[in-house]
This record gives sequence, structure tokens and C-alpha cells, in this order.
Amino acid sequence: MADLSLLWEVGLPMAGAGGLGLAKVRAPRVFWSLVGLPVTQMRFTMTYRSTMDVCGLTVQPSRLRAFMVRTVARRSDVQPVPPKIRRVRGSSTGMRVTLRLPAGLEPADVVAASERLRHAWGVHSVNVVEIKPGFVELRMTGYDVLRRVKLPRRVPTGPMTVPVALREDGTAFVRDYLKVPHALTLGANQSGKSMYQRNLIAGLARLPVALVGIDCKRGVEQRGYAPRLSALAVTPEEAAGVLDALVGEMEDRFDLLSEHGASDIWALPEDIRPVPIVVLVDEVAELFLVAGKKDEERRDRMVTQMIRLGQMARAAGMYLEVCGQRFGADLGKGATTLRAQLTGRVVHRVNDKQTADMGLGDIAPDAVVAVTTIPPDRPGVAVAGDSSGGWSRIRTPELSAAKAAAICAEHAHLTPDIPRLAPYRPAMPAPVTDAEPVPLVKPIPTTDQ
Repeated sequence: MADLSLLWEVGLPMAGAGGLGLAKVRAPRVFWSLVGLPVTQMRFTMTYRSTMDVCGLTVQPSRLRAFMVRTVARRSDVQPVPPKIRRVRGSSTGMRVTLRLPAGLEPADVVAASERLRHAWGVHSVNVVEIKPGFVELRMTGYDVLRRVKLPRRVPTGPMTVPVALREDGTAFVRDYLKVPHALTLGANQSGKSMYQRNLIAGLARLPVALVGIDCKRGVEQRGYAPRLSALAVTPEEAAGVLDALVGEMEDRFDLLSEHGASDIWALPEDIRPVPIVVLVDEVAELFLVAGKKDEERRDRMVTQMIRLGQMARAAGMYLEVCGQRFGADLGKGATTLRAQLTGRVVHRVNDKQTADMGLGDIAPDAVVAVTTIPPDRPGVAVAGDSSGGWSRIRTPELSAAKAAAICAEHAHLTPDIPRLAPYRPAMPAPVTDAEPVPLVKPIPTTDQ
């Protein structure tokens, strides 16, 4: 009986500890909700003031506050004032804290101290987001949510909004073409760049939009999406024709906008509004490379047409998604001008720092270091930024090429017919029909007697 009691007293706690250790690895959401969140909340409550003080996030109190402390509280020492906690919320991935900044502090001060706050409270990451003037939100992540990507159930929705990846703070990264009309995606081989494109195309295939593919690698990436594409170019010659057709379509839409006095297609009545067009360019460097002098004229025309689309096509409901391994002035004239029009940036693991500078150096210099630290064994991890200077780490969920092609085939009925792009509409394979059964034994020919 004593042995059984000893086994119960010792074995039960050991089994519980082992179960928590297993849950920390196999089920991090469960472990965080049961153990990590309560511990972090207690640590945050007990050490908040001292942590803010040592991190330099306190200010000297005003004269009125100092006077009230000395006269009413009858205290000679007046402590510095930290940001005031307005709200604390826990979630299955982390914890969010809303702070009211005192006079003298700005959001940049909290951003600079985010790494020290992460270590002080023992969380995986701390992201600082400005809510409104004077208020910031600390988005703490309790564990590495990018290890196993699972998009949240609630994601932003809109007529041109596509959830593509998961942010480091546990929220969904979406491509909202109404806010960021054109984007550039960079990444080395095996960095997850193609996975990002698959998730993007799979999301766009479900929307009432026209998709145009330009894949000068003979269509090895985009040919599987043919049922959902209104046009597909697989050679530089075809790409030149498609870009000319797109510019012609853009000019026709400008005429329509001028007739109705609208600034963009979203101000038009729904019954006459033209369908939005998303142009997916894979390996953009192939459009800039020339084999001889005779190809330079075609290259210059293609680059000029892409720059025109980048500058003016947003109002016409036409958006660019440009993808490549490198993209900068070394590709030739016009590359830097085109890149300046691509305000959205997603940079995966790259082979050199110069490529990271090409993608993010002109909009978010702080993010360049984050790109160069992406390990090669984490495909799909990238840094996303925009012209506002903000950036975040993201990772796309795994999606096979066959699954993406199946989604495109399933929504092939949404593919619109655009007359100017009709010559470049990819040919669909003929449907398989039941053929006449072939006899297993060849019949013996008969002869007249």
C-alpha cells in the first residue's frame, strides 16, 4: 500500500510535467493557453513599472503631478511615470497590451525597446503597433507561430483582399489591392517564393477578377493555372503582345471613366464596372535580358509598358504582382523606375545583402537585417513591408502546385472574357470522351466461299 501511495505521489507529478513538456512541442497553443499565458500575465503585472524604468520608457512627472504627490500623498520621492495600461487581452497565440503614452514618449521609443521587453517578459516576440496618436499596442507572441503556419479563422475581407500568409504576431497577412495596388516579391531558389505565389493565385482564383500570367520560363510555373487565366504569355514575344494589349485595355477604361466622370472603376455603377485585372509576372528579369541588339527594341517597349501600368493602371482596376530573384538597376534602364511603382514588398531568403537592399532598403532599411537572418531551413519565411516604413515577418502555409491548379480549375467559371486579351487566352485540353471499346481479341477476317 505504501508503494502504491509513493507511486501515486511521485508518478502523477512526473506524468503531468512530461505531458506539459510534450504539449509545449506538439501543441504549443494548448501549452500557452494553460501555462504560458497565466505565467506571462503574472510576470507582466509584477514587473511592469520596473521594466519600463530600466528600458527608458518612463518620463519625469509634470509639476502638477509632483506637487500632488508631495502634498496629498505626503511623499518626498516622486517616481517617473511609465505608459498607462489601458487594456490587457490574452489569446491562443500571445497577449496584447494597449498603452497610453505619457507626454515625452513616442511610438518609436517603444519600438526601439521591443527587444528588451521581449527578454524581460519571456515571450517569443514583441511587435509595437500605433493605434492612434498617443496610443500603442504591444502584440506579444508567446511562441514561434511561424513554425507551423495556420491562418486564423477571422481575416480581413474585401472586394480585392486575399489572405496569403501568417504574420509573426499571429495575425493574417493579406494582399489588399485597393490599399497596395502593385507589389514586388523577391527570393532565392528554394526560399518559398513559389509557395507565396501559389497561395496568392489560389486566393485570387476565388474572386471575380481576371488573371493574366507572364511566365517566360515556357510557363513551367503558371501553365497549371491556365483554366483560371484570361491570358498567358510564355515567351518574351508573347509577353510583349500581352503588355501592349493591357495598355490598350487601360486606355479604353480611362475613356469609360472620363465619360462617367469617375476617378477609378470602383466609383462606377456595378453594372458597367469593368472586371479588375491582376497581372502576375514570374521571373521579371527574363523581360529585361536580351540576347542581341535586335531584342533591345522589344525589351525597351516591354519595360515602358510595364512602367505605364505601374504609374496609371490602379485607377483602371489593373494591378501588378512582379516576382523575381533579383531586381535592380543592374537589370537595365527602367528597372529602378518600375521598382519605385511597386509599393508592396515581400522579400524571402536571398543570396546577398544587395538583393535585400533592392527590395526593402528604399522603404524600410531596418528590415534589411531581418532578411539576411532568415535561415535556409525555414522556406516560406519572408519580410513584408510597404512604403509606410512598417514591416513584419511572415510565412506562407504549404500549398502544392497540384492543389493550386485544382483550385484554379474549380473556379474556372469565374474567368472573364476580355476581347483585347482573347488572342492570348490559353488553350484548354480537349475533354476526355468515352471511346469505342477495343476488342481484346482481334477478329479473324472472313472470306467469301
